[in-house]
Amino acid sequence: MAYEVVIGVEVHAQLRTQSKLFCACGTTFGLTANSQTCPVCLGLPGTLPVINEKAVEMAVRAGLAMNGTIGVRNRFARKNYFYPDLPKGYQISQYEAPICEHGWIEIAAGGSRKRVRIRRAHLEEDAGKNLHEAGSGMSLVDLNRAGTPLLEIVTEPDLSSSEEVVAYLKSLRDLLMYLDVCDGNMEEGSFRCEPNLSLRPAGQTTFGTKVELKNINSFKFVKDAVDYEIKRQTKVLNEGGKIYQETRLWNHERGETAVMRSKEEAHDYRYFPDPDLVPMEISSEWIEQLREGLPELASTKQQRFITEYGVPEYDAGILTSSKALAVYFEACVTLYPQPKTVSNWVMGELLRELNNSGTEADASPVTPERLVELLTLVDQGVISLKVARDIFPDVYASGKAPAQIVQEKGLTQVSDEGALATMIDEVLKKNPAQVGQFKEGKQQVLGFLVGQVMKASGGKANPGKVNELLKKALAG
Repeated sequence: MAYEVVIGVEVHAQLRTQSKLFCACGTTFGLTANSQTCPVCLGLPGTLPVINEKAVEMAVRAGLAMNGTIGVRNRFARKNYFYPDLPKGYQISQYEAPICEHGWIEIAAGGSRKRVRIRRAHLEEDAGKNLHEAGSGMSLVDLNRAGTPLLEIVTEPDLSSSEEVVAYLKSLRDLLMYLDVCDGNMEEGSFRCEPNLSLRPAGQTTFGTKVELKNINSFKFVKDAVDYEIKRQTKVLNEGGKIYQETRLWNHERGETAVMRSKEEAHDYRYFPDPDLVPMEISSEWIEQLREGLPELASTKQQRFITEYGVPEYDAGILTSSKALAVYFEACVTLYPQPKTVSNWVMGELLRELNNSGTEADASPVTPERLVELLTLVDQGVISLKVARDIFPDVYASGKAPAQIVQEKGLTQVSDEGALATMIDEVLKKNPAQVGQFKEGKQQVLGFLVGQVMKASGGKANPGKVNELLKKALAG
């Protein structure tokens, strides 16, 4: 039987505030366990939460960028459940009155564009983290994360493949990073995604039973987990089995999902308004002020790069994949107005080194000025394009100016016509058969002879000059 895949996605994005959502404790990742805690985030009796205004501002900016409606009056609720990393016995979240509703973002997948509706985006505090020490039989609790501000973003069930899920997550992550409200680090848990997936017979309008996937910390694992779950549910249904509403963990080592627990419904959490936090009102004037301050986002910037700089859509997509890379590209083009050449170098040599070193473009040892200096040396005939590419890793690793490396390694290109003419004469004398073939009309032999001259020069000869002088010598 043919099935239709229906997918919605929940994302928990950690907001880039310096302090937690309801107290003044810090949010720095990786510090000593339980070193960023206080009576409020430890849930001690008698403590009272106080809302972090910066977190609210970031949530509003994200909601506006997602084309959402900002709730002028919204309210916090207590989401009640027991788990060791939740010291209060409840999580402060938003339920009936979220900060943002009815948004959308556009994605590109499968050669077409698609609008993905955002049902809601709401603020909530993070829980702590359970640490299971292998072999000790002990589980420890680190509450450094407890109270960290999260923006939970929930889509409508508008996605239908793993490719679309990944495209949505990448677009959303880019948007949040452009806004500087989330660092997007999936390995550290700053951007956590939970796809909800169900199958239904093709043509059926009612939804099937959904399964939530957790423990996914890379885009590759998202795709693998969704693809596996589609196959698993298809097999179960085709064999007459039943899909149960549950949460399943992705095990990337085994390449499969496994049951974690049955999936809770909203009423299981016994939501009720938090009595310690009054309803929060957001003025329309402040909303408009934040709207006017939104930066140029990735999708808009991508289209501008295509029209303003004439780069292909593929190039524009890569160049705007991070804010830092887009800024780097435009800084280079300002100094060296040849966008396609710059694009080739940024997407090739620069990105290779950045990826290898795990560095963002704004921290690159090769500044825009250094890259432009290297390209200018090629244009001036000081070095060949091949030499420029060969020394780029050295420029990146050492931080030295390209001209200094060229001088230290003696790589200056030979353009002196007298010196080149001498090399060409020697090559022609050593290869009379090829000279004869060229004069008989075999033009492809020219490439061989150029190669021999380049070899004789140790790769330093100016290829353009070699071609020019070689043709004159063969015609003589």
